[in-house]
Amino acid sequence: MHIQFAELPVFNQDRAKKFYIDHFGCAIVADVPMGANGWRWIELKFAGSETNLHFGKRADDEPADQPVMVLVDDNVAGTAGTLKSKGVEIITEPQAAP
Repeated sequence: MHIQFAELPVFNQDRAKKFYIDHFGCAIVADVPMGANGWRWIELKFAGSETNLHFGKRADDEPADQPVMVLVDDNVAGTAGTLKSKGVEIITEPQAAP
């Protein structure tokens, strides 16, 4: 068993899609129209992962009070450094989880 996709709320699907492809190397699984309002069903896949990323429509501009996404990596420090060098803002620095 695995999780098919995790939903990430966004305002601009094209901007989010470009960000995750450019910075995380995600591949496009799906990008098809969804409804009459111009919103699309977009799913991206992280290399080596069974869970895909799906963009949901964000309700407002307020920061989330919970983590929006948690990434797990064997080389956390190296990956964080690479992301920062590409201009990614890391709001909460990597930390060990219990």
